[in-house]
Amino acid sequence: MADGTRRAIVACLADGPQAVGELAAGLPVSRSAVSQHLKILKDAGLVEDVAAGTRRIYRLNPVALAALRDQLDTYWQRALAGYADAVGAPDKPDKET
Repeated sequence: MADGTRRAIVACLADGPQAVGELAAGLPVSRSAVSQHLKILKDAGLVEDVAAGTRRIYRLNPVALAALRDQLDTYWQRALAGYADAVGAPDKPDKET
């Protein structure tokens, strides 16, 4: 997901399943480049494809995306906690007894 083109492909597929040609038409890269990026996304399990005649239709894999989101949420929670520690987030006020 580090590549901008792959993120753009994922964004396009979020609108629904598409063939390589449809994806390439909306992106500033060739069909060949889109195919290469789709192979990487497929190898990572983030997209799935199905044959439709002579074309392959790609769609997002919601299970894999949910797992990726869980990982990213964990990462960001740790990163934000570390940032709060680094900038000296104020301590909670003491309760009066």
